Amino acid sequence: MASTPTVIFGAFDRHNFGDLLIAQVAARMLPRRELLFAGLAARGPRGDGGPATVALARIAAFARGRSVNVIHAGGELLTCNAWEAAVMLAPPQRVPALIATEGEWLRDGRAWAQQHVGVASLAPYVLSKSALPGVRVKHLSFNAVGGVDLDARDAQLGADVLAALQSADVVSVRDRQTQALLAERGIEARLLPDPAAMTAALFGTAIRRHATNLALRDARQAFPHGYAAVQFSADFGDDATLDTLAKQLELAARGHGLGIVLFRAGAAPWHDDLAVYERLAARLRAAHVRVFTSLNVWDICALIAGSRIYCGSSLHGRIVAMAYALPRINISHPDHFFEGSKHAAYVRTWEATGLAGVVNLGNLADAVANALVTDYESLRETASALARRYRMEFESERRYPARKPGAIQLTPTSVSGQAAFRRVR
Repeated sequence: MASTPTVIFGAFDRHNFGDLLIAQVAARMLPRRELLFAGLAARGPRGDGGPATVALARIAAFARGRSVNVIHAGGELLTCNAWEAAVMLAPPQRVPALIATEGEWLRDGRAWAQQHVGVASLAPYVLSKSALPGVRVKHLSFNAVGGVDLDARDAQLGADVLAALQSADVVSVRDRQTQALLAERGIEARLLPDPAAMTAALFGTAIRRHATNLALRDARQAFPHGYAAVQFSADFGDDATLDTLAKQLELAARGHGLGIVLFRAGAAPWHDDLAVYERLAARLRAAHVRVFTSLNVWDICALIAGSRIYCGSSLHGRIVAMAYALPRINISHPDHFFEGSKHAAYVRTWEATGLAGVVNLGNLADAVANALVTDYESLRETASALARRYRMEFESERRYPARKPGAIQLTPTSVSGQAAFRRVR
């Protein structure tokens, strides 16, 4: 497999911190390979630390008649539908028109998906071996993907996901909830930490260089006793939610000598909104808050790595904090059921018992106080163990031979992550 050209596929064709980061992890874990980054849309070099990507139609030109490996780089790919993908990839001026089509696209969803995102699937970030016309896929893998609410999604989307996974040579997922859902459908999936668990191990030197940037130096100088790296998505932007968040952050800042540095973990539609951050900052004492505007993935990593605690709605913000053995808290919007979220599923799978997981905004100040006294050694052990496990399992997957059609039967597994594929003669 080492000499086979490899396509790294994922949702890094839009600005989302986690997707950009896991693309770089996949590339670093595949040295001396001929690589191509592909998404649903083409993107040139952008200065945000993410890779330039090609659209699916360009993979055939890269292959030049050769067989290729295709690796789904990770993320919550299994439940992203074609309409959501199209909105998140659209330029701002097209977003309102696309949102207005929500009730229409499922009437002929696969044709709509082909027209708008280039693949005839309701789950366009989940590729099957037959999804790339004119391309021979030698080895298809799903790397630590998520899909915690797959059972609540449209049945046709579920059928497209199942068909793609059945064509794969290796499937791994990042949480036990997704693993159990797939097992119920006869798909055996290995259990891996999210690729971002490798952030400190793979990119520590580069991140330390970014920590010397002017904006990060200013944050350290403004808050000599340290700061909380705080992030939340645009749906936290109603006045009542911002009032609650401001009150809780003020309590945490005064109680622990913390500064508050607000940063965006995504600038695509439905992600984070700079205007909402400015509205929150206006509610906080000026001496307690800074708004960090860089969208560069390595600047964001450096900001989190230099903090005393991470608080936010981004799962990958948490996972980077985990990689740096830092206290971390995910926050939930008051209208959302957080126990069923991807954040809660990841915490239940990989965090030590008793560590703060997803908290309601009204309890944030207390959660910060508890998290800040967490034993550092236990945080360090978790960071080290997850990086070791990811490296071991990833390298094991890369050694697994491509199967011949029909040669491996996918059988249900337990949620232990220890079962292996069974070869059928």
